[in-house]
Amino acid sequence: MCGIIGIVGREEVAERLLDGLRRLEYRGYDSAGIATVHDGAIDRRRAEGKLTNLSRVLAADPLAGEVGIAHTRWATHGAPTTANAHPHATAEIAVVHNGIIENFKPLREELAARGRVFESQTDTEVVAHLVSEQIEAGDSPQDAVRATLKRLHGAFALAVLFREHPGLLIGARLGSPLVVGHGDGETYLGSDALALAPLTQRISYLEEGDWVVVTADGAQVYDRDDQPVERPITVSGLTGELVSKGNHRHYMLKEIYEQPIVVAQTLRSYLKRLDEEISLPIPEFDLSSIRRVTIVACGTSFYAGMVAKYWFEQFARVPVDLDVASEFRYRAPVLEEGGLALFISQSGETADTLAALRHARAEGQKIAVVVNVPTSSMAREADLLLPTHAGPEIGVASTKAFTCQLAVLAALAANLAQAKGRLTRAEERELVRHLGEAPAAINAALAYDEEIQLVAQRIAAARDVLYLGRGPDYALALEGALKLKEISYIHAEGYAAGEMKHGPIALIDEAVPVIVLAPSGPLFDKTVSNMQEVQARGGKVVLISDYDGIAAAGDDCIARITMPKVHPLIAPLVYAVPVQLLAYHVAVAKGTDVDQPRNLAKSVTVE
Repeated sequence: MCGIIGIVGREEVAERLLDGLRRLEYRGYDSAGIATVHDGAIDRRRAEGKLTNLSRVLAADPLAGEVGIAHTRWATHGAPTTANAHPHATAEIAVVHNGIIENFKPLREELAARGRVFESQTDTEVVAHLVSEQIEAGDSPQDAVRATLKRLHGAFALAVLFREHPGLLIGARLGSPLVVGHGDGETYLGSDALALAPLTQRISYLEEGDWVVVTADGAQVYDRDDQPVERPITVSGLTGELVSKGNHRHYMLKEIYEQPIVVAQTLRSYLKRLDEEISLPIPEFDLSSIRRVTIVACGTSFYAGMVAKYWFEQFARVPVDLDVASEFRYRAPVLEEGGLALFISQSGETADTLAALRHARAEGQKIAVVVNVPTSSMAREADLLLPTHAGPEIGVASTKAFTCQLAVLAALAANLAQAKGRLTRAEERELVRHLGEAPAAINAALAYDEEIQLVAQRIAAARDVLYLGRGPDYALALEGALKLKEISYIHAEGYAAGEMKHGPIALIDEAVPVIVLAPSGPLFDKTVSNMQEVQARGGKVVLISDYDGIAAAGDDCIARITMPKVHPLIAPLVYAVPVQLLAYHVAVAKGTDVDQPRNLAKSVTVE
């Protein structure tokens, strides 16, 4: 994940900005940069690679200034070059950015038509030009940023520096975290409290849609309606801690809310949004030669693989086998020549998955790994390494790692289809566009948190809960049931909706809530028919669908949760949010240990 730090003070800031970036290294990055204002001009230093490179640049050519911004970046739009590194600047302003500007392409075309010249391939640079245009037209920094924010779609955190206002920074957040640090004669911006720990422990957490005007004397926060608001100052208590819960009650909730930004950053590593192309790492084998895919994983990662099976067979027309890692070696699997074995893991150290990987390699399979730790054992043994960029996930029940896995697997399915000649250029553009919409759609799904919390109160008293879905939503039903079991200790099961009448319908009575996942689309009518079978037997249905589905399903449900209407490709990423939030709020209502549920560990390193 990218990282931001900004300082407005009365002393030189460059070295302290660099130290702040070092505290953000755990997020991962491949370039970095710093900008300051000094003697009426904006000055920048940027470098590819690790912070040691930026440190050398600063040693050779120091930066002066008492106000500055700094950034660590994952390569997204464009290669990890100095030109694409943040901060991005014009003569008037400099900006750093985490997240994704969903509508950057039309904004870029509009700006270019007005004669604005772009120096990078990033989405961030449109923000620099939009703010600069307003400044050049005579707007104040506050008015310029306010007008620009209203034009941006997506998930982002921003920090902006102004040439003519050397004692000022403006920050903003939507779907990506940003905090304000309060010091003695200095004020700070950061991606999290960890970045600011050496400077201050007095932190204000910005809320969704907030933007903030920062000076050395303090900070004024405005909400999404541009009204001045106060955000409480808390003491972070951070010294050597790696990760903070921020203003969230639990790590799990924080990680659920991080999904727009981490999915955006993951997708941006695999998509060329400007060119509307899929761009995966080049494997050490010919992808077009793959005749069969064998997916192996555990738990939540297994359900991500289950969704991927639908995608691979639909788009690439390549047959897929799917195995639980702990069973894989013991059934003497038939692994044909020309096969790809795909392993999905958050940690990359899960013992049974790692053992399955080594078995598949011994059987002559090519090895691909989707993993959140690119230095892990599985990553080192892969022929094709596909990192997720979820960042550290502290909650035992995986949330953001799951949606990032789905993002990578969708890109891989499209890439395999392309290699197999099953994807036209027009279809590739369409897939890229829809995948690019996922972070904003996830962010929109999070807006229903309070509604889901109310539904959770009705679920918390149950002893048994069933989840139903069809197609990829069958996998989401299984994942929803797993989440509920993991953290609330309620017995829950997920079923393919069409299988209910083949046995599980015997479980239905008035005490069993049934969660139905049914986005509108080709499988909707059949799912609703199965839902009505449940209702006819007294089952209490909670329907999760989009507006069209809710309107078509009737009024017999005990609760309905409305999701944004999205393309079927990204529906699994979006519908992960309500099942995660439902499990979370049920667990909170029951008073269980959400982040460290009983008997579970984050990484299982024994078979």
